[in-house]
Amino acid sequence: MADAPTNSDSPIQLQGQLLLADPSLKDGIFNRSVILLAEHKPDEGAYGLILNHPTGKTVGDFLHDEAFAALRQLPVHQGGPVSQDQLTFSSFWWSPKQGLKWAIRISADEAVAHSHRPGRIVRAFVGYSGWTAGQLENELRRNAWVAARPQKDFLGQEHDMGLWVGLMRHLSPFHRILAEAPDDPSLN
Repeated sequence: MADAPTNSDSPIQLQGQLLLADPSLKDGIFNRSVILLAEHKPDEGAYGLILNHPTGKTVGDFLHDEAFAALRQLPVHQGGPVSQDQLTFSSFWWSPKQGLKWAIRISADEAVAHSHRPGRIVRAFVGYSGWTAGQLENELRRNAWVAARPQKDFLGQEHDMGLWVGLMRHLSPFHRILAEAPDDPSLN
């Protein structure tokens, strides 16, 4: 279910939530994006990673040094439009008491260690998504994003373009219609 602010005077707190792109963001990198909002401070800005845009490449396509041998087959995802020339590693897991947890921008050694822990998903990302102070809040007021809390089964789902559809379907009947609509309704 979507979480919406109830009072325009209270700050929106979205850290740890997923941002699902509204279908109106159909052009560019944010088309059908699911972003984990890793940091959010309304007076400073926000930072997150697009989770469902695999590049079709692996770490081995970018890094050939033996130090990265254990990560060579790890899929690389497009994390966002900022700093697309940087490859970073992140780990995600579910805590029964705290929900979705993550370690962002970890070293290659840390990524290898996380990959050996049960229940951890390790991903490599090029780029990230960032907002300046007030920018994300303005986009939310324009309904460019739908905020949703990740559910326990989130990490078990494929983190590809189908993730957006699956998450949108479960928000409400209206969002289900949006999720199932074709990209170009005129072709329907």
